[in-house]
Order: sequence, then C-alpha cells, then structure tokens
Amino acid sequence: MTHALQRLSVRQWSLAGLAFCALMMAVALGLEHIAGLEPCPLCIFQRVAVLGAASVFAVAALHNPGGRAGAAIYGGLSLSAVIGGIGVAWRHLWLQSLPPDEVPTCGPGLDYMMDILPLRDVVAMVLSGSGECAEIDFLLLGISLPGWTLIGFVVLALAPLGMLLTACRERPLA
Repeated sequence: MTHALQRLSVRQWSLAGLAFCALMMAVALGLEHIAGLEPCPLCIFQRVAVLGAASVFAVAALHNPGGRAGAAIYGGLSLSAVIGGIGVAWRHLWLQSLPPDEVPTCGPGLDYMMDILPLRDVVAMVLSGSGECAEIDFLLLGISLPGWTLIGFVVLALAPLGMLLTACRERPLA
C-alpha cells in the first residue's frame, strides 16, 4: 500500500484532493440547504479554505507538472490553504469550548461587514469570534461541525503532503 502511494503522480494526488474538497463542500451545502443549518462567519471562512485548496488542486491536475519544482509549488500552495482551514476550524472549536459567560457577543452579519469594512478588518473581526460561532447546532457522534471539518482538513492534508512526497521522489532534470 505504501509503495503504491509513493508512485502517485501530482495529477493523481490533485484529483484525490479535489474529490475530497468536493465531498466536503457537498456536505456543507447539504447541511445548509437540506438540513437548514445556516453557516456562521467562521463556517464560511472554512468553506473559503476548502475552495482555495480545491482551486490549487484543479490547476495542479490540469498542469500535471513533471518536475520537483511544480510538485513542490502546488503541494506548498494547497497545504497552505489546508493549514489555514485547520487554523479556522481550531479557532471555531475553541470558541465553542468557552463557558457561556466568556462567549463574545454576537456581531453584525458577514454580508454587512463586507459591505462597510475593509477586508482586513472583516477577517480580524470574524477571527475574534462572535456568539453565533460559539453555538453548537449539530452533533454527530458527539463531535460538532467544526470538529468534523477539522478532521476533514487533516485528511485533506494527505493530498498536498503526497505531492510534496512526489517532489522529494522526483529526479532533478539534467
């Protein structure tokens, strides 16, 4: 099994990562549109991280670089998006773990903030958290949605790590 994973190309790792991103987004959109769970601002930021990783995976799959540099660049870019998603999901879980008296108050909606504030301020306000992000609306096997998203990002990290492994395995072009 390990030997087979070592032989995967950048395109194969990218397609696997892209498929997992599609699965993560399908679950998120299903929970929103079918189950009626409205995403909080941190949930939306986690979706942006998934879409960022998916974009890199799509370009990498189309390009399918043969050398070390391309595999390393695509692996590094997609890993950056995944690590960003891990950070946001971790922050979301931390907010949910706060005692009720320490939960930040609810702020304005993300749409409103995007209309009136610069992007830097919006990101800072969202990451500081709000009361709506601390609410636990759904549990599956005792794990909240940000917990499942964190697990998803950790699994998703295997694809960029596989691309970086491919970069280490490739022979330099002479």
